[in-house]
Amino acid sequence: MRKYEVIFIVRPDSTDEDVGKLVTQMEGVVAGAGGKVEKVEKMGRRRLAYRVARQREGFYVLFLIEGGGDTIKELERRLKVTDAVIKFLTVRIDEELERAAKLKERRAKQQAKKQRPKPAAAPPPPQPPAGIETSEPRP
Repeated sequence: MRKYEVIFIVRPDSTDEDVGKLVTQMEGVVAGAGGKVEKVEKMGRRRLAYRVARQREGFYVLFLIEGGGDTIKELERRLKVTDAVIKFLTVRIDEELERAAKLKERRAKQQAKKQRPKPAAAPPPPQPPAGIETSEPRP
């Protein structure tokens, strides 16, 4: 199973009750298609960067979903035909999670290398006894 993030924007004139019904409906769509909703985050009403469907703001909702391609296809189809949804975006994140785990592991190894005790410093080269002169080439 793959992991996806789906974010969608609901019309700002929708009530919180309508948004709640829409979220439960979309959770049912995912469950019916064989997927699993891991997390639902209602991000609230926010201003849009540009006009979308003649709207300047919208209610953002984020889903973290585990499922197959058919699950996402059905969810996207339902989001397209729902009038309250003005925009949505789906991103596959399982590869990103794997990449992040590898990077974290690599950093942990580097930290372990840095924390190893350094070997004792090599003793300085031996000094000749005080009474013996060293031969240095004369110019």
